[in-house]
Amino acid sequence: MTAQEVRLCGLLLQEHFGNVVEKVGTHLIRSGVLNLRALAHETKLPLDLVKKSLCVLVQHGMCTFGAGRRGPAGPVEYRINCEHVFHMLRYPRYIYTAKSLYGDTGELIVEEILQRGQMTMSSTVKTVADRLTHNMPEGQSMDYSEVVSVFSQLVETHFLQRCPPLASAGSSSSGAVDTPLPVATQPTEPENHPDCYKLPYINLTGQGKRRRSSEDGEADQLRYYDCDDDCGDDGIYWQVNFQRFHLHFRDQAIISAVSCKLDQSSSEIVRTMLRMSEVTTPAHAAFTQALSANEIFRALLSSYNIARPILDQYLSLLVDDPMEFVGKTGDSGGGMYVVNLHRALANLARATLESVVQERFGSRSARIFRLLLRKRHLEQKQVEDFAMIPAKEAKDMLYKLLSENLVQLQEIPKTPDYAPSRTFYLYTVNQLPTARLLLQNCYKTVGNLIERRLYETKENKRLLEKSQRIEAILASLQATGAEAAQLTEVEEMITVPERQQLESLRHHINKLDSSENQVDETIFLLKSYINSTQASH
Repeated sequence: MTAQEVRLCGLLLQEHFGNVVEKVGTHLIRSGVLNLRALAHETKLPLDLVKKSLCVLVQHGMCTFGAGRRGPAGPVEYRINCEHVFHMLRYPRYIYTAKSLYGDTGELIVEEILQRGQMTMSSTVKTVADRLTHNMPEGQSMDYSEVVSVFSQLVETHFLQRCPPLASAGSSSSGAVDTPLPVATQPTEPENHPDCYKLPYINLTGQGKRRRSSEDGEADQLRYYDCDDDCGDDGIYWQVNFQRFHLHFRDQAIISAVSCKLDQSSSEIVRTMLRMSEVTTPAHAAFTQALSANEIFRALLSSYNIARPILDQYLSLLVDDPMEFVGKTGDSGGGMYVVNLHRALANLARATLESVVQERFGSRSARIFRLLLRKRHLEQKQVEDFAMIPAKEAKDMLYKLLSENLVQLQEIPKTPDYAPSRTFYLYTVNQLPTARLLLQNCYKTVGNLIERRLYETKENKRLLEKSQRIEAILASLQATGAEAAQLTEVEEMITVPERQQLESLRHHINKLDSSENQVDETIFLLKSYINSTQASH
């Protein structure tokens, strides 16, 4: 873990769970693996608070535990899963994707499970149905069966999965310190469980209930958790399958790139190929499963209006394209085609690197960078000639890129003494190390954005609290049918300068949130490319 990754993990834990969980989580990241007593001693926190912090992290899948270095007879040791901590950056994106695919119901299901880490199906259905009913006009309500249907679709498409059952039950949190546990306390991957995507039968009929107040809502939530055993799914908890969402994001990035490079029809063909193989293709595969042209044609939606001869032409165009997003593996069935996932991610990462160089150093530096990516190794004189840039400017740009570690200099001596007059100096770009460097810069940028947002919120805490109180009063008055004059009087409790300050603050926060999401898209592309490269070697 680099310093920037540790810093970002700490900021995310602090923002979502508070200072105590952040202190425990950051210390675990730096220490690697610790047992409960050692963690409490080194953080100088009360044992009860450390236990609760670990419970929160385990509940959200950010902390794993198992037998320690002393074996089953020793205390249980805990380890932070930093990748799951980074997933908190994409929570808004997960929720928006669920909304775009499955509507408001899918959005609320994913939101509720992300907020709680794990939930039973019955609790999720009841909570979501109540929230939807609360936002409906008076006299309307959401039926449980409709929420169950959307929940089932999310499981069928693997966006939700069962939490793996513990190999050893019956050990309390206090016993976790001294009681010996088996080695396989916690399974590594949910997919290893045979019933990972098997829906339980739940005895649940009725409709959502309209909440009258926040206290009633909290009471209802507690009642729902207490009645899980009556619904038939006691002990069966569900979590968000982050890997499945990431595959969807990757596919959407590939489709968008094909659409920009060629046209909409080409992207719809690639979309169809990805959709046909989305569940059958392993997560880290370099290619999708081979599909025949006949299968692709039958799977294409009729609304695309792509005839069979046109499809063959588009497939030939995609195969011959220098980006190599689609490859041909055989001639049976009208031709066998695959989507080259690794090559697509490499091209997307390459385009990202070129874009960063262009934005930071200008179009001429980007021209030199692209030239080195294509030609691999060039001397300074060759760079000047190929890029058609004056020698002095080309030298300045190359040295600036070299100082930022975006370009590397390789020495090839003619003789063993490395004499400068008898040595070739070649400039080159190594895409993978450069992608790793840019990834660390992105982690630093996101950390800065989060710190700035937390600072802005803290500086205007009093004004934000006042605004929230007035909004709550207005909502209460509107619900009781208050007069317009009374509502206006309450609204005027916020002065004009305060209103302007609030608008300015919200504008800044929105810009910070938008920037954070854009940087996270870059992080996702670079991380996907790095993981794909490591898996292919």
